[in-house]
Amino acid sequence: MEDNIMELVFDILNVAAYSVLGIVLMMIGNFLIDLVVPCHFPTEIKKGNKAVGWLTAGSFAGIGIILRAAIASPAVQAVEETLLSGMINSVIYFVVGIVFFIAGYFAVNYFHRQYDLNEEIGKGNEAAGIMVCGIFVGLAIIISGVIYG
Repeated sequence: MEDNIMELVFDILNVAAYSVLGIVLMMIGNFLIDLVVPCHFPTEIKKGNKAVGWLTAGSFAGIGIILRAAIASPAVQAVEETLLSGMINSVIYFVVGIVFFIAGYFAVNYFHRQYDLNEEIGKGNEAAGIMVCGIFVGLAIIISGVIYG
């Protein structure tokens, strides 16, 4: 009985640690993406810029998908890992995800020369925001498949 209680406490501490880590990484990811898209997200959200809202939603969803895959990966579970090493692995996958988010954003912006995503999102073009949201979620699904694969 005492072992079950200790295991439950350990599981709760793991959930708490990974939850805090996930929230922090999401905020960092959103900040980094805000640096790439030349408009200030908090200001644009206050103005009701739906394009920035869509972009932000996509980045949060994508980061969550990647972190979930990193935490639940069978490759990671096959090795007895400590909480610290598991969290370090999650941070590494987060960095990989953000790099590919930004690379994907630049690639699409480069190949679609008929419009500039930075400019369109800054102007509040909701279609541009939805497009970037889809890019981020699509990239996250691919990256998570590689992580979890």
